[in-house]
Amino acid sequence: MNALAVADREFLDAFEACEIRGADFHHREHLRVAYCYLTLLSSAEALEKMEAGLHRLLAHLGAPASKYHRTLTEAWLHAVRHFIDRSGATADFAEFIARAPQLLDPQIMGTHYSTDLLWSDAARAAFLEPDLQPIPRHVG
Repeated sequence: MNALAVADREFLDAFEACEIRGADFHHREHLRVAYCYLTLLSSAEALEKMEAGLHRLLAHLGAPASKYHRTLTEAWLHAVRHFIDRSGATADFAEFIARAPQLLDPQIMGTHYSTDLLWSDAARAAFLEPDLQPIPRHVG
């Protein structure tokens, strides 16, 4: 596995310690956590850590557990992994996202999932495969 830039390691540590304010945790920050975990861990391990961390953060913030969305979490991890593989390894999230700015569009999953499927209770509870077009997957 690779190393992380100091700023990204500090950000990941803050996420894991629930030291991030909910008002400061948006799409870009979700991507950054995904990037950090995928830089350090296998895809399966990254998903486990991301899911646990998001549940922990929601609980810490007093947000309902139903706010967690399994399909979006896993789909975005697949997307970040795809762009890591495509754009080359870097220890710095800012450099990575400069190479893959399309990831900053939170609506991109709408090209893979219909609205009805993506926002269903089933998609919140478990990962569902896209119904419009597949998300490129990391092989290996």
